[in-house]
Formats: sequence, structure tokens, C-alpha cells
Amino acid sequence: MKLSFYGSVRGPFSVTITSCTFALNMDTRKEEGLEDRAIVKIAAHLPDLIVYGDFSPERPSMDYFDGVLMFVDISGFTEMTEKFSTAMYMDRGAEQLVELLNHYMSAIVEKVLIFGGDILKFAGDALLALWKVERRQLKNFITVVIKCSLEIHGLFEAQELEEGLDVRVKIGLAAGHITMLVFGDETRDYFLVIGQAVDDVRLAQNMAQMNDVILSPNCWQLCDRSMVEIERIPDQRAVKVNFLKPPPTFNFDEFFTNCMTFMEYYPSGEHKNILRLACMLESDPDLELSLQKYMMENILKQIDDKQLRGYLSELRPVTIVFVNLVFKDQAKAEVIGSAIQDASVHINSVLRALRGQINKVFMFDKGCSFLCVFGFPGEKAPNEVSHALESAVDIFDFCSQVHKIHTVSIGVASGTVFCGIVGHSVRHEYTVIGQKVNIAARMMTYYPGVVTCDSVTYNGSNLPPYFFKELPKKVMKGVADAGPVYQCLGLHEKVMFGMAYLICNRNEGYPLLGRDKEIKYFMYTMKEFLGSNCSRVLMYEGLSGYGKSQILMEAECLAQRENHRTIAIALTKISFQQNFYTIQILMAIVLGLDVCKHYKERQTNIQNRVKTLLEEKFYCLLNDIFHVQFPISREASKMTTLKKQKQLEALFLKILEQKAKEERIIFIIDEAQFVDLASWAFMEKLIRTVPICIVMSLCPFPRLPCAAAGAIIKNRNTTYVAIGALRPEDIRNKVCLDLNVEGIPKELDSYLVEGSCGIPFYCEELLRNLDHHRVLVFHPLECEEKTNVTWNNLFKSLSKPTEKLKMLECHGEEEEEEEEEEEPREVCHLAGGVRLKNLSPPASLKEISLVQLDSMSLSHQMLVRCAAIIGLTFTTELLLEILPCWNMKMMITALAMLVGDNIFDCFRSSKDLQVALNHNSASFEVNYRSLSLKPNAGMAHMEEEQLHDLEREVIECHIIRFCKPMMQKTAYELWLKDQKKDMHLKCARFLEESAHKCHRCRSGDFVPYHHFAVDIRLNSLDLRTIRKMVKAQGFKNKEETNLSKTGIVKKRDIFSENLSSDEISERILNFFDSVIMKMRTLEEDIIPLEACQCEEILEVVIMPLAHHFLALGENNKALYYFLEIASAYLIMDDNYMAYTYLNEGERLLKTLKDKKSWSQTFELATFYCLKGQVCFNMGQMVLAKKTLRKALKLLNRVFPSNLVSLCLQTHVEKKRHFRYMNQEAQEGPSPGRKRLAQLHQQTACFSLLWKIYSLNYFFHYKYYAQLAALMQVNTALETQDAFQITKAYLELSLHHQLAGDQGVWFKYEIMAMEHIFSLPLKGEGIEIVAYAATMLGHTKLMMGHLELATDLGSRAQKLWALLRNPKQQFESLCWLSRCLLLKNRHKHLIQVLECLWDLSVVEGHIFGKAFFYFVCMDVMLYSGFVYRTFEECLDFVCQNEDNALLQFHSGLLLGLYSCIAVWYARLQEWSDFIRFSSKAKTLVLRRTPTPLYLIGMCRYLEGQVLHLQKQIAELSENAQDSGVEIFKNLESLATQNTTGVVFYPRLYHLMAYICVLMGDGQNCSLFLDMALSLCEAQGNVLEKCWLEMSKEWWYSNSRLTEDRWRRIVHSLPSWEKIVANKVHAQDIQKYKFLMRVNILDNPF
Repeated sequence: MKLSFYGSVRGPFSVTITSCTFALNMDTRKEEGLEDRAIVKIAAHLPDLIVYGDFSPERPSMDYFDGVLMFVDISGFTEMTEKFSTAMYMDRGAEQLVELLNHYMSAIVEKVLIFGGDILKFAGDALLALWKVERRQLKNFITVVIKCSLEIHGLFEAQELEEGLDVRVKIGLAAGHITMLVFGDETRDYFLVIGQAVDDVRLAQNMAQMNDVILSPNCWQLCDRSMVEIERIPDQRAVKVNFLKPPPTFNFDEFFTNCMTFMEYYPSGEHKNILRLACMLESDPDLELSLQKYMMENILKQIDDKQLRGYLSELRPVTIVFVNLVFKDQAKAEVIGSAIQDASVHINSVLRALRGQINKVFMFDKGCSFLCVFGFPGEKAPNEVSHALESAVDIFDFCSQVHKIHTVSIGVASGTVFCGIVGHSVRHEYTVIGQKVNIAARMMTYYPGVVTCDSVTYNGSNLPPYFFKELPKKVMKGVADAGPVYQCLGLHEKVMFGMAYLICNRNEGYPLLGRDKEIKYFMYTMKEFLGSNCSRVLMYEGLSGYGKSQILMEAECLAQRENHRTIAIALTKISFQQNFYTIQILMAIVLGLDVCKHYKERQTNIQNRVKTLLEEKFYCLLNDIFHVQFPISREASKMTTLKKQKQLEALFLKILEQKAKEERIIFIIDEAQFVDLASWAFMEKLIRTVPICIVMSLCPFPRLPCAAAGAIIKNRNTTYVAIGALRPEDIRNKVCLDLNVEGIPKELDSYLVEGSCGIPFYCEELLRNLDHHRVLVFHPLECEEKTNVTWNNLFKSLSKPTEKLKMLECHGEEEEEEEEEEEPREVCHLAGGVRLKNLSPPASLKEISLVQLDSMSLSHQMLVRCAAIIGLTFTTELLLEILPCWNMKMMITALAMLVGDNIFDCFRSSKDLQVALNHNSASFEVNYRSLSLKPNAGMAHMEEEQLHDLEREVIECHIIRFCKPMMQKTAYELWLKDQKKDMHLKCARFLEESAHKCHRCRSGDFVPYHHFAVDIRLNSLDLRTIRKMVKAQGFKNKEETNLSKTGIVKKRDIFSENLSSDEISERILNFFDSVIMKMRTLEEDIIPLEACQCEEILEVVIMPLAHHFLALGENNKALYYFLEIASAYLIMDDNYMAYTYLNEGERLLKTLKDKKSWSQTFELATFYCLKGQVCFNMGQMVLAKKTLRKALKLLNRVFPSNLVSLCLQTHVEKKRHFRYMNQEAQEGPSPGRKRLAQLHQQTACFSLLWKIYSLNYFFHYKYYAQLAALMQVNTALETQDAFQITKAYLELSLHHQLAGDQGVWFKYEIMAMEHIFSLPLKGEGIEIVAYAATMLGHTKLMMGHLELATDLGSRAQKLWALLRNPKQQFESLCWLSRCLLLKNRHKHLIQVLECLWDLSVVEGHIFGKAFFYFVCMDVMLYSGFVYRTFEECLDFVCQNEDNALLQFHSGLLLGLYSCIAVWYARLQEWSDFIRFSSKAKTLVLRRTPTPLYLIGMCRYLEGQVLHLQKQIAELSENAQDSGVEIFKNLESLATQNTTGVVFYPRLYHLMAYICVLMGDGQNCSLFLDMALSLCEAQGNVLEKCWLEMSKEWWYSNSRLTEDRWRRIVHSLPSWEKIVANKVHAQDIQKYKFLMRVNILDNPF
């Protein structure tokens, strides 16, 4: 080791030390495995003074020596800790802090060790080092230490600091006599260095400014002054070092080597290249056992448990207790040693009982300080803050009595601090750093002689305010704003009259949300109590945060409104420790003592109340209870405590019995789990003897309750109500109320509903956290119609409060006087760029999760942490893959226990998971015999059986989900950065093998041929895995390849030219029948054996995989999977989720660098294509057209934008189509995989474009539509894919039919059928046949061929049922039911609806249920009977209108709203009509060329027509304008190209009605005749009957009475009556609605 004295920063001399030899030697040690020895790990936490010390076993013991002390204080890390602890996102935290802190701290430690120093202690971001030498060597060693100090300063000046980090060092040096004190008890040992030198070194450091080295007076006296250039400090004997100035002949290498020979444990000889000799310790069990006593338990666990390595470094919410002891005689070590020993033994025992630990003990400002911490890893406990205050008061009381201790000062502060290993690999300690540590220390210093706490501790203690006293504010060094400071007066409960009322205040304008059932039980209990002469007990049990206090407040208010006497109190955890406290408080209020200001007034009240019940000589028994001063009688003084207690109980029973005769009393007790044992016993007697009502709330008993409490719970007059989570709509209502807004974003709604788990407190904390980070912004409420739609606000639809809440608000507003103008209503939005999923959990919720985590075993903690890496939902297979050294049996047992502890839920399939997530009912349970009381006998056996049951359940279920997202986020944050990366990589490698469609769907990509176009696979996969993935990702066998790439089928004589249309239809139907027959007879060969698993794969494979790659920083891979997810959600009809993941993809697209590559171009094109599909589905056709054209441009297929290019492109495509038709391209080569990916995206774009152009009313747009449809066919033919070709032919045929091109459409329909006739009936071929049946049925329905549509629909649904494809079966059943409705085939219709309902329930399919109720509404409105009641239909709509699938699916919700509006219009209930019509109107703007939208529009316009009739009847001024506008809307809907012929009869019917209302009889007749003619041709029996009734009614002389429909509604027959022949089918006609007219003449 070479030391050079040249190039000094502060003078001409410096030491430059290279560390390469140390690194090399450390590598050698790693090879030898020495660092894995437990004794080496333990020694790294302790100084050589302890490791090599030989101390007496007596405690305290002392050792005396001389030495040089260095105190190094590093500034900057406290501020940085605060910055990281308040970070908004989870990706900023402990790992960055650890890296930065140890980067600088290890450099300092290395310098000290190189220069021979011994690191005594790390105190946060400071350290104390010692050079223990003989006194005659002090002079030389002071020179060495000064040199070391200057080198340390040089480190920070030479290095570039992190951005935003200002790290500077202050150093103080002292020398002289030092005393070491070792003290402790049988479990823990501690050590201190004390003496004048210790005081001097701290004073010297306090004098130092940034980058200063200060020598204490004694150190300056002892040093070699000729070697040191100093600067005097005014009014101080200490001096500041400028630099060293050795003489020119001075050789520092020799000087340093000579000095180190006096250091007993400085590495030399064969160990000269290591930093610390303790690294070479050999195993020694006795020494190891001795050293372990100096270490905290959680550190020893970390050393023993290798799988939790690195676990202890984290940002963690804790409570700091800083204890400072100032002694009467500071100078005598022997005297203060015994005092410190006594104090430490007591402090350790108090902390151990309450799960706290002493982290550091050191001398601090002429006193001894204990840094105590509650909440270290593994030690987190509920009620941590109150435990800390309780221990602080106990320690204060004890230490104040210890001889020789003059002053005891304690500061308590709560908050997030850094807890972790600080230092170097060979010498480090576990410490805490943060602003809260500083605040506790400063409060201890600036408020001597008392126990103080900060406002966070005060609020978090949940103790009554009278336990505290606010102290005057003081300016404290290093603390900008500590907030209010409180003195803790003690934790002994006193009867503080007037202070034991319910803690939470009831806001009159704030309704109690989601607790209707709980309040009903209170009202029922109260009614029973008032109507009988028996006691009643109502107990609400629920976990903390569920809103039990709010329920009691509401109950108290309701009772008081009915003029009942209520006595309400709230208990605290301290109440349980006070005998008879609960009854004491209740009786004080009964006797009216709570309002008395003086004890004499209380005495008078008592005398008046008890004079007839108690002899005067026994009044003194009430002195202690009620703080009065009656004279103590001789008889009372002789009574035993037990006798006094019985006498008081008898008195209280008499008082209450007397009171109960005067009035009924209701006791309300909040936090009843804190009722003391004596009070439980009294209440048990009370309810047996006196008719009284007790309403109480309580948390679940941690253990079996006492006998009296158990008897009350089991009493037959007790109702035990278990309170659960709120429903999502109640959480939404609460948020809107708390924020005072009209609506919140969908994303925020989902975040709060999921994150809160229905717990009100969780919701409040999440909102508070969002507000703290300024995530929420507020804007005035704007009309949705005026909003300009862009991609960014496409899904800005807000989650709004339910109608029930609005009614409650309106009711509250009616009760208040309107003195001020109404404030403009606002809505809440999220600040730009915010990603809610990545937000770090609030400290309060993180603390709750940490309490749960720390209560688990280490192995269970590891399992939870590994699961957190995977995500909120995971599979057991993946968990086993990443768990270190676990087997399946271990994992199953651990999972079963964690499921039993409500950490996880398990599900058999993703369908079960979705059902659980969508379960909206609040959990609520009523027991008249409490289920919480379990018998002791056989308890162990029951628990074992329960565990076995859970194990079986976990084995059956392979999908696991965290019960609470906060637990997953908290556990995730415990990992360090490198650990997270390794785990994410493991997960990604495992999941990538399964990241494709299920086997049932032939294992392809959701974006066709995606992985062939974009190569994003991990490079480190082995050959076996790659082969497996290739097989899974779309390489097909020979038969499947031939099927997929059929090219142009040779024309066959399937349909000869002389066949009639009826013969062709019959042949097609016979073909489908033969396919169905084959499928039924050869089931094993044709029908797939398993159902589709794609939704599950999406949930548990692809979505987690995208997030793993995102966490790894692999943005191109993450983008790939985000696009896959978006495509999958579009297939599943979930536009909102597709939109969400496309936004994630868009963010990543902006980060990619190589944007010109084909891969990136294809990804961008795919993004625009998917974006266009979302816009199309949402009815935003302008946006859809723009994005689809962009996608085509990127795919090298530009779509024309003007008429000239349109003509040219049409000519080119027709020639190309002609070539295909003449089979010129059949023998050509198959397109490559990349080309196929490109072609599939093109066909998707063209399929949407022709529908978009068909919507436009301009004449020339039909040519754009025709070109797009033709290009779709040509592109499909190039793919040689059977499905794409069939789809393109059928869509081109539909386009020509809608456009009115007679003859052309028939040709393409025949070509499609010829194509499918030649397909092999296996695998994909059978699905293409089923698709063709569905598409043909849909086309025939649109074109009004109802009979053929019915036949095709029936066969299509059979095919899909046999193929086990519920999604397609839903669609077939929906359109089949529509055909049957129009045909008036009621019996068959009901059968189809029953099938649709059963399938929807089994599959949990919201679309199926919605369509079912849509048809049920139509049955009531138009068929004249009831299958499902209107109330049931309305209830479904109200409960599911916020469902994302329904809300963002154009047409279905429009139809439901409009049907309800029509119902109310017919009943002339116009306020309800306007409410639902307004909701429908917001959906009208989403124009989509789909039958559902057209049906919805017909219903909407019908409602408008009925409203027009009201306007005309009331002679409204704008009635004529409204009529003209509605007529135009009907006319434009009828003339647009996408409107099928089947809709014409209804549209013409409504147009005829408008003509009648406006006096245009001629046109009315014309439209009626046209409609009737169409109905006859189509076989539309439903509309025909209604038209005939209208025609007959309108032209008759009869007048329609006002209440006819209202009368009809109440007598509408049910389907059951029709089936039972109680109502004849022909009589149904009289139950149909007749559109009323007043006169035929023009009323205007």
C-alpha cells in the first residue's frame, strides 16, 4: 500500500490511495466463501472495539483508554430521504436512496479504515470513528487523522454529485481520555464511549461549517502544531484546520507505516491488502453468541434467512421515540454508568413488550440518548403510535425516579423514514434517516423535561384530546416547519365529563351511503324495544375504517328525531384498562353530571337523584367515580372493595330501573371492544333486569370475549350484524360528495373502487394522497354535446353519482333555505400524464399492509413479496417458478394459510374471477346467534380440517389474486431495484411461452401474424422453448395450411344458373343442416373438446407480461404486448379497455428510437388500425376514417382522397379483381408471414372504411365505399385465407344490397357459399361455416327477409352451440330473437330468450343480459304481454348503466334508455321520460352502421314523436318546428345507405303519425300504405298489426281516452297466463298501444 503526500487539495501534500488491491482481495475472499460465515456478517455490524474486546460479564462494565475521535456529519441525505419518501410513483424509493447514500458513506468508511480507524457508530447520516492508542502516540495519530479528514473532504470535491443532491461534510476531531461503558440485560447489550473527549468531538463538529475540519482545544494542545496550518475561531479555543505542512524531508509512507505498528488490529503481513481484519474471523460459537447480543433481532433474522437478503433497506412508516437522559453529575462515569444501566434495562423491557427496539445509544448534548423505533421490518404492529406514546410515558415515569438522572426528555414523531444498512460491505450498521428522526431529536432538545409528540403522532394515536396539551411553537434548528407540538400528559383514563361523546361528527348534508340495511335493522330493533318490555341489544361488528361510527351517529340522530333519550359514548383502547369505566361514563350522563361545571353542582345533582335509593352515609362511595367530595362515613370506610363494587352496581340498577319507567333509554357505545370486564358484567345483568336498548359498534375480538360479553352476544334479544364493504356505486357516490363534483373520470373511479376494496377509510386516504400530489383538477361542468371529440377525450365520459344520491341531495337542499346563489357545478379530472396504477400507496394504508406482512412468518412474507412482483393476479404455476427453493407442497400449504388469512383469494378460472370482481352487492350478515363465538373444544382439529379444505381449494384453483391491491403495492415496494429486475425477467421468460391465443383458437396472435412481423422475443431462450413457442405461435399442420390458404376455388356446379332463389335458399339451409348432423354424429372429430381460454390467457399471461417488460425497460416488447392486449379486448367487445391499453402503447411509441425500421412502422400501423376500430365502435367516424387512412398509408396501401385518384384506383382494383376471378393468381406463390401480417391489417381497415363511407349522405361517397369493399375482397384473396375471403365476399354482398345494387350482391353471396361448400368440415373450416350462417342470417334480417333470416339464425346458433363458442352463440340468439319478435312467433321467441338468459347467466355475459331485457321491453311495448316486468328491466338498466362494456358499446344502451323513455311517454310521465330521453340523446351522436344503433334510433325517435304529440296537445309554440325536425331525422335515417329495409315500416309508421299530428292526411295515407306494403313483403307481422290498428283508429270517429294505456299497463297479461290459456292469443291485440290523435285538421 503506497501513500503519497503530493497534490493536496488544501496544501502541497495529499495522500492518494488506490483501492484496486482491496477489490482484488475481496474477490479472493468471495472465492473462499468467507463472507457467508455468520460471524463475519455479524462483525460487519460492530466495531473492532467490541469484536476484539474482552469485557466483564457484569453489567455495567467499563474500560478506560486514550484515543483520537473523529465525528463526521454528512448533510443532504435527510432532505433526499424526505424527497424519496413523498415520491408519487412506486419506481422511486429505497433502492435509489441506498445507492446514493452508500456510494458516499462507503467511500468515507473506506478512507477511515485505510487510515487505521475503527468505526464506532453510525448515527443516521453521521459516523463516529476511533483511533485507540496509547497516550504517548496521540501526537502522531492526530496528524494521521487530520490527513484522513482532508482526504474525506477531497472525495466530495473531486466527485460529480448527483443532480439535485447537495452533499457536504463537516468533521470534528478530539483526543484524550475515553471511557467505554457496556451495559444491557440478558437479551441485549449496548456500548457507549463517554468522557470529555466525546463531548469535545461533538462540540467541534457543531462549530464546523461545510467542508471544515475543527480540532477541539485538547486535540490542538496534543497535536504536532508544526505539521498543521490552522485558522483561529473567534471567541473559541477550538481551531480550524487549513492544511498539513510537513517539512520537505518528511516521508509520510514511513511515518504512516510506523504509526500503524501501534494499531493491534490493523491488517498487515499476509492480510495487508484487506480493509478490515474482522473479515477473516474464523467461526467461533462463543464469540458469535456474545456478539449477537449487540444486534437487533431483525438484523439477525436477515443474516439467518438468506432468501430475505436486502429486505431491510426500505422507506418505511415508523414511529421514532427519542429519549434523552441528563445526569446530575456528568463527569463521573461510574455514577452515570449505573443510571444508564438501570434506564436501559427498563427501556428494553418496555419496548420489547410493545414491539419496539432500541436502535442506537449515544452521548448527545451532555446527556445519554436512546433512539428507539417502533415499526421496524418484522415488528410492525397495530396501534403502533399509541404503543409508542405508552412506552414513552412509562419510560419517562421510570427514568424520572432513577437516582442521578436530573432531566428526562422524550420526543415522539411518526412518518416515513429510510430504514436500512448504511456503510461499507465490511463495516456497516442498520440505522434510520429522515426528517421525522430530526424532528423527534429536536423536540427532545427544545422541550426538556416532558414527553412531546408531533401532530402526526397526535392524530394517529386515536386517543382522546384531553391526553395532550398543545405547546408553544419554537424555532428548532434544522427543522423548517414541524407543525404543532403536543405534550403527552399521560395515558391514564379519567372521567372527563363531556369528553366521551361519539368522536365523529354527523354532517346534516352528508347522507349515510350504502348502509340502508344496517339502519333498517336499527329501526326494527328500536320498534321491537318500544313495543315490548324486554331489553334489546344491537351489535355492529366490522373492521376499522368500515364506517361503524357513522352508523351509530345516524342511529342516534334517528332516535332523537323521534324524541327518544339517547346516551352515546366513544371508548378508546385505554378505557379497557380502567375498571368499570364504561358504566361510570354512562351513569354520569344519565345523572346529568356531564354538564356540571363544578363538583358541588355534581353533588347536588347526585343527592337529588339518589336520596330515595341510597342512604346518605354511603354517598361517599361515589366520590372517586364522579369526582365529588361527600364526607367519608365509618361504615363506608370499613367496606371491602368488592362490597363497594356490589353496592354501586345495585344503586346503578335501581337508578336505571327508575329511569326506564320514566322514559325509554338507548345506550349507544362506539368501539365497544374496549369495554372493560366489570362493565361487561354489569351490562349483562342490566339487560336481564331492566328494559333497555343498547346499540354498539365493535371491531372483531382478537380472542374469545369474556364470559359476560359472550353471554350478551348469545342472548336471544341480541342481533349481531357483521358490516362489510360498500358497493362500487356507494364508493363513487362518496367520492363525488367528498369532492363536491358532478362526476369523476372512469379511470379514477376504477382506481378508487379497486384500491379501497369498498372500505370508506381506504377511499378517503387514497383521495387525500391524490390531493396531496395535486393529481386532481376541477373544471366547470360542460354539456357533452358541445364537447369537441378527440382521441384524448373519446372516453372522457364521467362516472356520475347514482340517481338515489341525487334524490338524497335534492331532499337535503329542500330542507335548507336558499340564501345564496347556487355555485356552478364542477367535475373532476386527472392532471396530465398521471398514471394511477403506478402511484405509491398512502403511508397510512402502507402501514396497515406492513402490519399484516410483519405478522407473517418469513417464508410467508417471501411468498407474498414474490407474488407482488407478478402482479395483482397471478397463477400458481408462475409463482412456483420464481419462488426460491420451494416445492409444490410448501407453496400450496402457504397459499392455503394466506387465503384463510384473507391475503389472497383463489379462483378456478378467469370467469370466476370476473364474476367476483363484478359482484356489486355490499357484504352484510345478520346473526341472532353470533358465528364469531367458536367453542374451545376441538378448536385445533377444526383449524386443521379448515386448512385441509383450503389446500384442496387452492389445488383446484390455479388463479390467485390479492384481496387488497394495497398489500400488493406495499410488498412490491419492499424489493430493491436489482432484485425487481431479476424477478421480472424470470416472470417474462416463463410467461412468454404461453403468450398467444388458446389452443381452442389455434394458438395464434391476437394481432394476426404479429410475431412474424415484429421479432421481440427474449434472446436467451433455449432451443426447446423456441420450438415450443414456434409451434404455439401459428405454424400449422399440412391439413390446416391447406385450409387457410385456399386461394380461388374453382367454379363448381353447386348453384346452376337456372335455380330459383327459393331453391338456392333451400340448398343452403340443407347444407347447414347436414353440417349440424355431422357435428352431432362425429362429435369427437369435429367439435373442440375445450372452451376458449383466451380471456384467461389475457388476464394472467399477456397483461402481466406487458408490465414485466415495462418494468425491465424493454419498451419495444411492452409495446408489442400492449397492442396484443388492445386487439384482444376489441375481440371481446371491450372498447374502453382497448382504449386504455392503446394509450399505454402510444406513450411507448413516443419513446422508441428506430422509427424507420419495418418493425416500428408495422407497430405504428397496427396502432392506428386498432385505434380506428375503437373510434368506429364508439361512433366517431371522422376520427376512425382519419386513423384508418393513416394505417393504410403505413401499410403501403394508400386510399384515394379525391375523385381523380378514386377513379384511377377503382380502375386498378377492378382489373386486379378480374384477374383473381379468372384465376390468374391461383398458382402464384403464397405470401410470406410478414406479408400476411400486413394484408390482415389492410383487410381490417377496408372492412371498416366501406361502412364509414356508406354512412355519408353525399352521393359520391358511395363510390368510396364501393372501392373500399372491393379492395377488401382483393386483399382477402391475396391472403389465400378461407375466413378472410368468405368474410370479404359476404360484406361486399351486404354493401351492394344496402346500396340497392340488384343482381350484383347475389353474385358475391353465391361465390361466398361456393367457397364454404368446398371447405373441409374440421377445425377452422367448421367455424367458417358457422360464421357464414350468422352473417347470412344478419344480412337477411337487415334486408327484411324475415323467414329466411329466422331459419339461418336458428341454424347458426345451433352451430355455435355445438362449437362451444358462447360469444358467437349470443350474437346468433340476439338476432334470432329479433326476427321472431317481428314475426309474432311468441312461443319460439320465449324459448330463444330463455336460452339467451341461461347462457348469459352461466357465462356472466353483460351483453346477453342487456339484449335480453331490450327484447323484453319490446315485448311489453309492442307485443302486448309481459315476459319480464318493467320494474325488473328498469332495475337492470339502473344497476348496469355504468358498466364499461355497455356504456361504451353504441346502440344497446341507446335502445334500453329509449325503450324506457317510450314507456314513460306512453304513461305521460314526462319528467321520467325527459330523464331517460336525455341519457339516450347523449348516445345518439355515436353514429355506427350497426343494426343495434338503428333499432335504438327508431326507439329514440318514437319517444320524440310521442313528446311531439304532447307539445301539440298543449299548443306549444315550437311544436311545429319540433315536428319538422323529427320528420327530417326520420327521413334521413330511412335514406342513408346503412339502414336496412327491415327498419322502413317502423320509420314510415312514425312519419305517418307526424303527418297526422300536423294535419297532412294525404302524406299520412301514403306512408301508411308504403309501410303496410313492406310489412306484407317482409312477413313483418308485428308492425303490420300495429299499422292496421293505427290506420283504423286514426280514420275513425272515436276518441282515445287519456288513461287508456295506464289502464292497459296494469292489466298486461304475463306469458304464464298466455301459456296456461287464461288469455287467448288473439286477445293480445287489445293490449297494444294506440298512438293518440286529437283532430285530423292542421292545428296550426
